Amino acid sequence: MKPRVSLQDSALRNGNFSLRIVPVRGEDAGLYEAQVKYRTEVHSCLVELGVITVTLSPPNPVVESELLLMSCNSSHQASLVETCWFHKEHLGPTSRTFCSSSGTLSIFHPAMSHAGSWRCQLRYSDKEIISATFNLQILGFDGPASPVVYAAAGSAAV
Repeated sequence: MKPRVSLQDSALRNGNFSLRIVPVRGEDAGLYEAQVKYRTEVHSCLVELGVITVTLSPPNPVVESELLLMSCNSSHQASLVETCWFHKEHLGPTSRTFCSSSGTLSIFHPAMSHAGSWRCQLRYSDKEIISATFNLQILGFDGPASPVVYAAAGSAAV
């Protein structure tokens, strides 16, 4: 896993033996064991790493008006019950939520309004709920609604 894995050397003296993996990949999912030996004592702990994979087709950035498929999968072993997609979760008219029993969301004509923060939330038969957030980039025109722009004489027009 080198060079994606590191220990925080400065934190070891304070008892922090955290393992850092950047970036996490799907194949990194699984059970990890840490063992710390100090004099005659051995301490260990087990940590399971679950991984969520968000896939875009076509990949990010997406060209405006081309069909976009977004899917969300995880390494969790229970049966998937529902996938929900949340777009711009703040309150207001631009907030959107989509839920389905499959993990794929289709956007037939993506627009600049679809760009930004998305979160997929997976709900499983064992009541486990997990989620991942990603930033969707859309390549397109985000100009004025009217094709006429007025500028004062002597000023700059953008």
